[in-house]
Formats: sequence, structure tokens, C-alpha cells
Amino acid sequence: MGRAYQNRKADMAKTAGQKTKVYSKYGKEIYVIAKNGGLDPDGNLALRRIIDKAKKDQVPTHVIQNAIDKASGAGGENYEPARYEGFGPGGCMVIVDCLTDNTNRTIKDVRQAFTKTNSKIGGPGSASFMFDHQALFVFKGDDEDAILELLMMADVDVTDVELEEGLISVFAPHTEFFKVKTALSEEMPDITFEMEEITWIPQDYKAITDEDDIAAFEKFMAMLNDSDDVQNIYHNAEL
Repeated sequence: MGRAYQNRKADMAKTAGQKTKVYSKYGKEIYVIAKNGGLDPDGNLALRRIIDKAKKDQVPTHVIQNAIDKASGAGGENYEPARYEGFGPGGCMVIVDCLTDNTNRTIKDVRQAFTKTNSKIGGPGSASFMFDHQALFVFKGDDEDAILELLMMADVDVTDVELEEGLISVFAPHTEFFKVKTALSEEMPDITFEMEEITWIPQDYKAITDEDDIAAFEKFMAMLNDSDDVQNIYHNAEL
């Protein structure tokens, strides 16, 4: 599950234009979390998590700080979360999470991605029931049993621990994110996380092998990623 999940993640931004989009999306999310939950990462755990994730994705410090500074002022943009679910090319299931200040624009962008790739947008819950809301940590290691024992001794609720190709993946309920990170960091001070995030993990994967479906899926993902309102895309497709 861990390796399959990693394989489905999009490549890191490689061009200046792509990086600008990544910075913009992180800036918007940091702004909203800081605005709603407070500016201090020590008191706002969601803010601490998104800042750590942004740094891992090489978002510059000034972009992060600008978003926090912006949240400290009065007024500002009023972004709202919006989630769209449905069935993508090849019959895969898709969750699209957005932050928007114009829901009409956002639904138009998302709906176009579905309709122009012979996909079908559904109602709330049409896809998410096939995903688990999980905390996921991936790091180098060779003994998944020792990691499981470590976490159990720290009284952490763990869903699964996997070892594949020299990487250990720890899955836990999303509410256990900081307990997992604290337990691992305290017992393994030199640990480096390849991945640490709260995400939606598919319960099953859908293999997409038809060349037309693969092309449609790539177009589908590109159209969604081109929308400034789309923050995260989760799917169960395996190409």
C-alpha cells in the first residue's frame, strides 16, 4: 500500500511555472490555517504540519512567512474548502480538495476536467467511502516489527506498518499524526521522513492499462492541477 501510494503521487514540480503553482497552493493553505487556528505553530498543530510539509517540498521560507503575515492582518481573502468526488478515466475513484473564494469558478474548472476526459463527477461520498483518512510516514529502515513494537509501547494507535524496498511505511488514524511523529522522533533522533502527511489512502487500487484511458487520465490530472483552486487530488489509479 505504501509503495503504491507513493507511485501515484505526482512528480515534484520541475519548472519555474510549476514551482510557482506549488508555492501559491501552499501559501493559500498556510494562510487559511493560520487565519482560522492562530499564527503560532506551537499552538496550531495543523499550521505546524503544513509548514513542515511545505519545507519538505522546498517552499522558500519567505513564502511561508508571507502567508502567516498576511493571516495576521484584518480582512483579507475569504477562502472556503470545497470537495468534489467522482470517477476518473478507466473507472478510478477520485477526490478533489479545493480552497476557493469563488465556488462557481471552481466547480466549472473541476467539472470541465471530468467532462472533457469522459469521467463522471459524483455527489458527496461517492468516492471517499473507498478511502481511509490516514496519517502516513515513510522513512528508510529494515525492521517493520521493531517499528510496530516501538509505536505500541508509546501507546500509539497504528493501522499498519509495511516494509518494501528499504522503506518503512507507517499508517495510522489521521488523529494520531503527532503522536506517531513524536514517538518516532524521540526513539530515532536521526530519522529523516521521506513522507509525512495526512492523506486519503485508497482501500483498493484500480489498474489502468488501456492507452486511451492512460492518456485521458494524464489529461485529467493536468487540467485539475492547472486550476489555482485545486489543492490536493487523491485517486486509486495505478497506471
